[in-house]
Amino acid sequence: MRAIWSERYKRLLWRRVWVALAEAQCELGVVSPAQVDDLRAHMNEVTEASIARALEIEREIQHDLMAELRAYAEQCPVGGGIIHLGATSMDVEDNADALRLRQALDLVRTSLTDLIRALAEQVLQHADLPTMGFTHLQPAEPTTVGYRLAQYLQDLMMDLDEVERVRDGIRGKGFKGAVGTGASYWEIVGQRSRESPTSDPQSPSTSDSQPLEQRVLARLGLDAFPVTTQTYPRKQDWLVMNALAGIAQSLYKFAFDLRVLQSPPVGEWSEPFGAKQVGSSAMPFKRNPINAEKVDSLARLVATLPRVAWDNAAHSLLERTLDDSANRRVVLPEAFLATDELLAVALRMIRGLRLNRTQIERNMRTYGPFAATERLLVAVTQAGANRQEMHERIREHSLAAWARVNAGESNPLVASLCADAQITRYIAPEAARALLDAEGYVGDAPQRARALAHAALARCNRTSGER
Repeated sequence: MRAIWSERYKRLLWRRVWVALAEAQCELGVVSPAQVDDLRAHMNEVTEASIARALEIEREIQHDLMAELRAYAEQCPVGGGIIHLGATSMDVEDNADALRLRQALDLVRTSLTDLIRALAEQVLQHADLPTMGFTHLQPAEPTTVGYRLAQYLQDLMMDLDEVERVRDGIRGKGFKGAVGTGASYWEIVGQRSRESPTSDPQSPSTSDSQPLEQRVLARLGLDAFPVTTQTYPRKQDWLVMNALAGIAQSLYKFAFDLRVLQSPPVGEWSEPFGAKQVGSSAMPFKRNPINAEKVDSLARLVATLPRVAWDNAAHSLLERTLDDSANRRVVLPEAFLATDELLAVALRMIRGLRLNRTQIERNMRTYGPFAATERLLVAVTQAGANRQEMHERIREHSLAAWARVNAGESNPLVASLCADAQITRYIAPEAARALLDAEGYVGDAPQRARALAHAALARCNRTSGER
């Protein structure tokens, strides 16, 4: 990812665009084969020395692309004079940026697919493991570890859909000149419209006006927007940023949940912690969730960047202003580098996820009976009891049990309910005890979790095959 957004690679792409343009112009008889051969021979000579020369020129002329153009031309004694013929800066920069966006999204897609695969495997491994569910950060009803993990998996699969949709929609500006009309290229290749009654009927018509652009785009392996201003629509950057922010959002939730579950009062999950890892400079006992905190920190950064892209699209007045130019040099690489790091850290966390089964079982023993009272209420009602009376009876037992739990004692709810004569009139104590075992009160969560995991793995295999 760093290579894609590096200064050297940017300049290599600019040169690739210039060469593709010259090759197409050569086919149309505008420039000579010798000139194109010269450009092609020096296309990859982007070195520390050439970049330094371009920066030296830029300090004088205050134009980065023209500085690179002149440095390139100095390397090309035969073809240097025809570089950029008919082009405006954004014919080069925006097409190069489109290529970079597409390559960067390909990397994101690969990393996201790897993460989805690792998470799906964890879902399958823990699909049946019961654990307390929490709503409002209060114990609720049981779920399974695999089903909880499946929530994050489902979010990331939606993110993969969006990344692929945006990636497949990436378009370049094409070659349309200073305001998007293509006038300069039209002049060069002699394809001006002749729509007056005196026009030569053998002259090229407006429908024949795009062969140069199509020839260049074919060499770059790029599609272009049909109409543009001086730039491609900056809405494209916004769509890309939104896709990355979606990944950040999904990983933020996972990491934040892990931080809650790693806190000692819950103590059920933890991120990997090395044997020599130091948690705190002051407190030797600390096992801080530094990776989850890092994910949440970076995710918050990525979440802010779509707003910058939104402003760039909205503030590109008429045929173009420079409101976008400076910040795009920062936000595009920053968003991709941060997302790349998010995915790498999240993959390590998922693969190294640690479960404390003792704590999971303890929390189930402590809070599970409260959730399972619903099963008991249904059973005694079906056996002939008055539901409202039994609801109040069970509520009284539950509040008394909560008080004991809050005092640090074991949960007495199962024993007290099974000893209540008003309840055992309708259901045997053994049957009541079985109903109050919350481990079986998870519905079809295991089946749903496994189905989603298998679908995710199939999707990952399909995506890998397409690559």
